[in-house]
Parts: sequence; C-alpha cells; structure tokens
Amino acid sequence: MKLTLARKILNSHLVSGSLTPGEELTIRVDQTLTQDATGTMAYLQFEAMGSPRVVTELSVSYVDHNTLQDGFENADDHAYLQSVAAKYGIRFSRAGNGICHQVHLERFARPGRTLLGSDSHTPTAGGLGMIAIGVGGLDVAVAMAKGTFTLTAPRIIRVVLTGKLGPWVSAKDVILEMLRHLSTKGNVGNIVEYSGPGVKTLSVPERATITNMGAELGVTTSVFPSDRVTKKFLAAEGREDQWVELKADAGAKYDRTIQLDLAAVEPLVATPHSPGNVSRVADLAGTPVDQVCIGSCTNSSYADLMTVAAMLDGKTVSPGVSLVVAPGSRQVLQMIAESGGLQKLIAAGARIMECTCGFCIGNGQAPRTNATSLRTSNRNFEGRSGTASAKAYLVSPQTAAAAALSGVITDPRTLGAAPVVRSARKYVIDDRMIVAPPADGSKVEVLRGPNIGEPPKARALDASLAGVVAIKLGDKITTDHISPAGSRLKYRSNIPKYAEFVFEGVDKTFSSRAAAYRDKGLANVIVAGLSYGQGSSREHAAICPMFLGVRLLAAKSIERIHRSNLINFGIVPAVFANETDYDKLAAGDELEIADFRGAIERGTSLVLRDKTRGIDVPLKVDLLDKERAILLAGGMLNFARTGR
Repeated sequence: MKLTLARKILNSHLVSGSLTPGEELTIRVDQTLTQDATGTMAYLQFEAMGSPRVVTELSVSYVDHNTLQDGFENADDHAYLQSVAAKYGIRFSRAGNGICHQVHLERFARPGRTLLGSDSHTPTAGGLGMIAIGVGGLDVAVAMAKGTFTLTAPRIIRVVLTGKLGPWVSAKDVILEMLRHLSTKGNVGNIVEYSGPGVKTLSVPERATITNMGAELGVTTSVFPSDRVTKKFLAAEGREDQWVELKADAGAKYDRTIQLDLAAVEPLVATPHSPGNVSRVADLAGTPVDQVCIGSCTNSSYADLMTVAAMLDGKTVSPGVSLVVAPGSRQVLQMIAESGGLQKLIAAGARIMECTCGFCIGNGQAPRTNATSLRTSNRNFEGRSGTASAKAYLVSPQTAAAAALSGVITDPRTLGAAPVVRSARKYVIDDRMIVAPPADGSKVEVLRGPNIGEPPKARALDASLAGVVAIKLGDKITTDHISPAGSRLKYRSNIPKYAEFVFEGVDKTFSSRAAAYRDKGLANVIVAGLSYGQGSSREHAAICPMFLGVRLLAAKSIERIHRSNLINFGIVPAVFANETDYDKLAAGDELEIADFRGAIERGTSLVLRDKTRGIDVPLKVDLLDKERAILLAGGMLNFARTGR
C-alpha cells in the first residue's frame, strides 16, 4: 500500500484502529510538551490518575506564558511545575529559556516521531517531519500516563510547492496565502502535507512557521518531509544522529491536492479580527501604525530577527511607533547578541522583551486605545492584545520592520534590495536551563501554593437533561472569549476563581447567572454559531463552563481541539441537524432532553425540547466509541480511573 508521509508516520505508531478517514485511530505517543498556562492543570490531572512516572520517551514542561509575576500565583505555579517534573520524570525548561515550540524545535523534535502538546501550536514541530498535534491538557496527561492518544483518522491535503520565494517574501506570507485559500473553517479532520520541489528551498525554521500557523486553518496538524535540509538543521543543533529521511511513497493517494507556486506569493497581512482575513500588504500601504511587535512562536527564529536587525541597521524607529522584539529562545538571544544583531536592534530603538509568549497572549505590551498594532504572531482576535479597541494585523518580520521604520504599513518590496540572511551553520548549544529529572523522583516533595487547587470532579451523564439556554452566541467564538487569557491566566490552577471570568468580554453576568441556574439543579446549555472554540487549546474553556454547570453545547460547528476538551470534561458537543434551528432558540429558554443518556449510548440524535416555545430541535452528536464512553462516564478523568 502506497502511503502519504503523514499516514506513514501514523501507521508506524498504530496501536489500534484504522487509517481510513473518519474511523477511530489510537497511536503511540513518543513525546509530550506542556506550557505553564495549561501545564499546571495537566499535571494535577496526571497526579489524579495515580501514575508513578511518565511512560513516554520524552516529556518536557516549559515555562513561557505566565512570566509576568504580578502576584504570587505564577511563581507558585512555576515551583509546582518544577517539582512535579522532578517527581514524575519530566524535563523542565525554566522561565527565560524560551517559547516551548521554538525550544522544542531546536532541542527535542525528531523526524518520524509523534508529539502531543497542550498548546494549539504544537504542530510547529511538523516542520521537522513529526506528527505533532495540539490537544487539551487532559489528553496530554493521559498520554503521559498511558502512552497513547485516540483521534479520528484524518484526511490528507497535499500542498505541492513549486518555485522559490522572491525577495522580501517570507514563510509567513506562505501560510497567510494558505489561509486565504482554505480559510479558518471547514478544515477539521485534515492533515496538511507539504511536498514538491519548492520544499527544498525552505529552511526548517521557515517550514516551522508554516506548520505553526496551520493551527489557524483548523487542521489536525501539518507536516514537511525530512530531507537534506532537515539533516543540515539537526547537524547545526548537534543532533545529526537523530536524522532519518522521510517522504511520501510515490503514487500515494491524497484526499485533495493544492498547487502553490512560491514565486507567486507576495507580502500579505491578516487584518482584524481573524487570521483568515487576508489582504495584500500593497493594498493597505499608508495605514498609520502605532505599535510593532516582533516575536512569538511563529516568527522569532535567529534568521527572522537577524533579518529585522539588518533592516534596522543604522536607522531609527519612527517616532510614533513602539517597537517590541521578543526572541523565541535563549539560543536565539545569545546568537543575535554574539553576531551584533541585538546591538542593531537596541540602537534603532527596539524594546527587547523576555524570550516568552508575552504580547502574543496579551501578557504585557497592550497597545494604546484604538491603536493599530502590527504583529508577527499567529492570532489577532478582538481584545487578545490586551486592549479591546485595538486593531491587530498579522504580518511577516520584513513587513513589520518596514512599518516600524516608516510609521505606516509598507510593502517591503518598495525598499530596494532585500537583506540576505542565511540559516546558521552552527547554533549555540547550552541546555543548562533545561533541568533533567532525577532517576528516582519518589522522594521529591511537590510544592503546592495556596492558588493551586484540584481538578474539579464531574458526574456521569444524567439520564435526562432539564436546563436553560444560559447564553446565545454568534459565529467564531474563540477560547479567548470563553476563558480570557492575559492577566486572568494566573488563576488557571484555581478553577472556582477562573470560572468567574467565563465570557466576561461577551456577557459579564454569565458566570453568576450560570452558577445560579446550576445551584437550582438546572443544566446550563450554550447555543452558538459557526466555528465555536477557535484558537487556543486551553482546556479551561471547557473546565470552567463544566464547573458552572454547562452540560450541553448546541452549535452550528465546533473546532477540533475544543470539541475534544468538551468531551473530556463531560460536556456533550452537539451540532444542529438543521442550521436554521439556531434561529429558533433564545437565551433564557427552558429546555429538556428526555432521553439524554440513552441517546448518547445508542449513538442516535438528541431531541432538544424547547418548552418555552413548544418546539423540538434535533441535534447530531457524532462520536467515536471511546468518546461516547468518556461522555457516559462524565469525562476523561472518570473514564481513565476505570483502568481503560
């Protein structure tokens, strides 16, 4: 059988199931990663399972999200994470060492391996030939305890790259072109596999930029072949012995094929408030800019920042622009310092930030009221910058630097000859900020500050549902809408507190209203439009609603990671059998499902009775066998405790 690259890696890790699209598939997990915004809860859940030590080949805990230590909460979580890592056999990347995806690409990603990460941009490692999938923290906890992960077997989209990128055009423009072509919705259940002669013209960091923002397409993951370019990168990182050649079999069949000529790609920009709102930079030229932020896991590599440094060399940032630069890792920071790039950035007026996620998730560098902010990050959801009225645009490092100098959106192709920055032949290798666990962690004391609670307990699915429409939402509700990031993330290990902020940017009264319904014994039901749950893998967007008594989501469509998180925490993810029925329901309507548990057990449609309006609304719940069992148990923790 001729296999695509993605199916070849999945097949080599097959535990049970079938590669047939839509079927249940369980694979062996080689590596896991967590970051501190999701990791604390993931490790609390791992502890709740009672496993003595992780069973994976490699697990790494990164601190990169919540390094603004405003109060004791973040520092306490970091102490918990370091101690729990030592106890259970997990490597710990300390605060300041870098963003998880950048560091993992540099030091741990391996061609042909599988990686599960509690961050939606885990597919970054697909640039090195891995099957790397972003999931909720509970799925990572189960993988660390049991070594497996169950998913729906994906369809494969082949993207055939030809040609070579022109001057001033970058890998960021390639993935923005993909977003322009495929959009942010309708791609659930697919893997994007890149191939063709154009692949060899892209470095591993460039490939990683493309796979990183594949998350915005909504696909399961994205992957590049492992070739001589991959080998060169691993050799520069001192890991050449880990290289293997990987490519699709000749004649492998794909579910869809897209042709993309790299030479035809031009500078692009994602306009507010979605990564899918893609326009030509040339069409927005002249738009005044207040802030430019360069960094994030998408564009903070050595080559990215040296390109910016070359553009800023001997020049000064426009007086009306605040320029922020955040290197992706300590390795990148050391190398731009040694090569003189850091001095060029500082001399031009750039503000140098920590090697963290920072501005990307709204932790610091919030722009002024009504600002226009150009960012090299991967998401520009409304309010994500930390300023509700700001407009964030997603661009390449070249377009960002051009705007920082001119004060307006500028097509970098108008600037003359483009700087030529080549990938490093040898990277600085210094792993002292990655703490290895002891061989025996049984005597390690796990440190628990006062903000660290326990995973909330869920009950098995009820025989019937009696509830109310607690809130009705529109399209493209993101996990940031549900459980806000930024300064609120410090409560991530304190679910009762974090739950107070659910939907606070949409409806400040939701939390108290939902809690009141819950305390009366009513189930809360969320009604939503298309693409509910876009964005982060943050499972708190399911945990906190579950804590508030949400038992059912009825939406037009649900994004992959969030759907899994809902199931993991005992919330039934249903879609309207007829999308027009969405219009028939209203906030406050009394609801009933007489045969709630029975319908899930049998795999039949749910019939939602709106008692207020006297109508029946059919809902579809398509579940894998394992997902059905998890829901019936009341969530993954209850299911995992059964020993299955």
